[in-house]
Amino acid sequence: MSTAVETAQGPVTFTEGAVKELFKLKDQQEIGDDFGLRVGVEGGGCSGMNYVLGFDQKKDGDQEYIIDGIKVFMHKAHGLYLLGMQIDFQDGLNARGFTFNNPNAASTCGCGTSFSV
Repeated sequence: MSTAVETAQGPVTFTEGAVKELFKLKDQQEIGDDFGLRVGVEGGGCSGMNYVLGFDQKKDGDQEYIIDGIKVFMHKAHGLYLLGMQIDFQDGLNARGFTFNNPNAASTCGCGTSFSV
C-alpha cells in the first residue's frame, strides 16, 4: 500500500464555505488525525450513482491528498467520475448542506446527491 500523499492539484476542490464547515464538523465530532474526508461514489440513487462524503480511515486502493488543509481519501477508480468536481456548502433558507458541482455528470437528480455519467 502506497503512503505517498499528493500535494499538487487534487481531483476535487472545496469552496471557502465547504472548508469552514468541514473543519467545524471535524472539531465538533472530535475526529482523530488518522481519519480523513472520504470523497467518492457508490451505486444507487435516482440517477444511478450517489456521492460519498464523510470522515473515514484510509483503505486499500485509496489515494491521499491534502486539499485546503483537509486530508482527503479517494479510491483510485473514483477519480474518473469526480475529477474537477467542486464541493460547496450552502447555509441558506432554502437549502442547507453540501452540494456537488460535477462537470463529469451527464445528468443530476433534483436532490443534487445523485448523478449519471
